[in-house]
Amino acid sequence: MSGVLVVVHPDRPQARSLASTAATWWQERGYDVVTSADKEPEPGGHPEPAAPELDGKGPFDFAISLGGDGTMLRAVRLACPGHTPVLGVNLGRMGYLTEVEPAGMLAAFEQIAAGKYQVEERMTLEVAVDAHATGGRQEYVALNEAIIEKIGPGHTIRVAVDISSRRFLTYAADGVLVCTPTGSTAYNLSARGPVVSPKLNAMVLTPVAPHLVFDRSLVLGPSETITFTLLGDREATVALDGSRIIPLKVGETVTCRGGEDPARLVTFSERDFHAVLRSRFGLTDH
Repeated sequence: MSGVLVVVHPDRPQARSLASTAATWWQERGYDVVTSADKEPEPGGHPEPAAPELDGKGPFDFAISLGGDGTMLRAVRLACPGHTPVLGVNLGRMGYLTEVEPAGMLAAFEQIAAGKYQVEERMTLEVAVDAHATGGRQEYVALNEAIIEKIGPGHTIRVAVDISSRRFLTYAADGVLVCTPTGSTAYNLSARGPVVSPKLNAMVLTPVAPHLVFDRSLVLGPSETITFTLLGDREATVALDGSRIIPLKVGETVTCRGGEDPARLVTFSERDFHAVLRSRFGLTDH
């Protein structure tokens, strides 16, 4: 039987209502629908909370995200391993990654059912954390970014950065991040990193509030490997796509490279990246 995965923001009544509507619509057309709540992980926990409702389920024909960009990011992480396309329904403020507004959800379903849609692929990151706190190596997928950042106020952390197994620089900063082109308009933009077209496959390395003369971002190829090693005497934390993961102790490492499996986003026309950028950030030409 064909399957549909619905990822819903649990704290928004509209999201729960739309999830019920979506489930009924697809079930009436013979699809098996599985709903997964977008739960925020506990600090120091796994970035992808256990989803027992998915055990033994799938593969899914596509996934539906009902929430904001955060819910969309979790839907992508769940969908990536199965190469499942994701339709984003915007219930958030920015809606940078989503495709339709709630009023257009059923019309979007009609188009999907008729095969009148396209799939846009976006580069992902593969992130490996070698940390004693979790008992060894943990591997994750991110669509936006991975960041190593300080825990408390008032002090910087020291992070050594190796690029393709060669030492590049040691940063004294509030944090250091690596992002995809999709993530270049998220935390990276706030840290004054460059905006990169999602048509490119590249990684951007950006320091956050660095105490260095060299404070620029680097744009790297997707096959290059970036390794962060925490130095000094202060612990840090690792976050993926805005979710805190695990504490990082001195001497532990985080390794990032371009992901083998891209995110697959449902769209109904070719996205005009520059128009979306202008619209979402209220940009004008005067």
